Amino acid sequence: MISKSSLKEIILENKEYIVKYVEPPVKREILASLPSVDKVIVLHGVRRSGKTYMLYDVFKGSSDTSLYIDFEDERLSEFEVTDFEVLREAFFELNPELLGGQNVLFLFDEIHKVEGWERFARRILEKEGIGVYVAGSSTRIHPENIGTSLRGRSMAFQVSPFSLGEFLKAKGLNDEIDSLLYGRKRILVSRYFEEYLRWGGFPEVVFVDPEIEKKRLLREYMNAMYFRDLVERFGIKNFALFDALWDMLFSSFSRKFSVNSFENSYRNQFPFSKDSLYAYYRYFIESRLVFEVRKYAESSYKRFRTPVKIYIVDNGLVKRVTSQDMGRLLENLVFAKLIRSGEEVYYFEGKRECDFCAVDENGLRSVLQVSYELNEENEKREIEGIVEACKRHGLRKGTILTADREDSLKYESIEIVIEPVWRWLLRETEV
Repeated sequence: MISKSSLKEIILENKEYIVKYVEPPVKREILASLPSVDKVIVLHGVRRSGKTYMLYDVFKGSSDTSLYIDFEDERLSEFEVTDFEVLREAFFELNPELLGGQNVLFLFDEIHKVEGWERFARRILEKEGIGVYVAGSSTRIHPENIGTSLRGRSMAFQVSPFSLGEFLKAKGLNDEIDSLLYGRKRILVSRYFEEYLRWGGFPEVVFVDPEIEKKRLLREYMNAMYFRDLVERFGIKNFALFDALWDMLFSSFSRKFSVNSFENSYRNQFPFSKDSLYAYYRYFIESRLVFEVRKYAESSYKRFRTPVKIYIVDNGLVKRVTSQDMGRLLENLVFAKLIRSGEEVYYFEGKRECDFCAVDENGLRSVLQVSYELNEENEKREIEGIVEACKRHGLRKGTILTADREDSLKYESIEIVIEPVWRWLLRETEV
C-alpha cells in the first residue's frame, strides 16, 4: 500500500515538471484525429515513438483538470490495482473543486505495469465521467491483450515514429501543406526528406544533429528492443536461432521472406525446433517492430501459402544499406505511411509484381508501385506491374512513387501518376 501523502507528492511533482519544464511537443497527427467518445483511449506502439510526449501534450492542454502518472517511477514499483482508489482520492483532495465536475482527465503512462488496471479505468469512466488515456508498449497493451473488462469500452491507436509532416514540424517548417508542396520551401523539404529517408522518424533521433549521435541513439533503441521487448518479454532461450532470425528480418525489409526457406538455410548451422522458429517469428510480429505483407489473393489459403514481404516500423532501425538499395528504404517509408493511415495492405504478384494494394471496407482502393528512379532498365517492368494489378482488379488508375520524378502517362488505357514520395506523403497527411 502506497501512502496517500506520497501519491500527492508525485501528482504535484509531475504537474510542475510538465507545465514548467516540458517544451511544447510536436503536435502529433493522432491527437488531432482522436474522436470525442466515452471510451478509454489506448496509445500503444514501439518504445521511443513519442507516446509519453503525447500524454504530456494532452496534460498541458488541461493541466488544471488532469492527473498524470508514470508507472516507470520507482516510487510506484509496489503499486497495485487497489491503490488506484487511493490515487483517485489523493487527486480530488488536492483539487476538491473538480469532484463531480466535467473534463477531468486521468493520464497513465506504462499502465501495463499494474495488473488489472482495466477495471479501474472502466469504473471511473462509466461511474464518474473521468476521461482516461493510457499508454504502453505494443505487446503489453495491444487491443488483443487488454482485459475483457474493457472490451468495447476502449479505442486503441498505434503510435508510430514521426510522419514526414511531423518531422518537418520538428525541423521548424510549420507552413501550410500547400506551401510546402509548391512554395519556395519545397527545395528545403526535399533536402530534409533525404534525412528522414535515411534516419527515420524517432523523435529523439530527429532532434540530434551529429550522425554519430543518431547512430548511438538507434543502437540504444535496438538493444532495449532486443532485450526488454523480446528476450525478457517472451522468455527467449535459443539465442543462436533468435539472433539469426533478428539479423535476417532487419536486413530483409522490403523483400520477400519465408520461414520455411529460413529453416532450410539454417537447419545445419545450429540446433532448433520448427516450433521454436515459428514462435520466435510470431514474437517479432507481435512486437510491432516487424510487419508482414501478404500476397493479395481471393482466398486466405492462397495468401498464407505464399512468402510474405517484410517491413520495419521505422527506417532508423533497418540494417544499413548501400546507395543501390535506397529504393528499399523508400518502399519501407511508403508502407509505414499506409499502416499509419490504417490501411489494410497486400502486394500483388502475377506475371509482374506491384508493391502495394491498399484495401478498405469496399475492397481494393488503390495500387502503388515504388521505385527510387525510373530508367531504361526498370521503367517497362515497373509500369507493366502496376498496369497488370490495375487491370486484374478493375482499377483505371495507379501511382508510381519515386525519389524525385513527377509525370503522368497512359499505358494500355490505365492512367499512371508518377510523383515523388515526399509529395505523396505530405498530400496524404492526416493533419
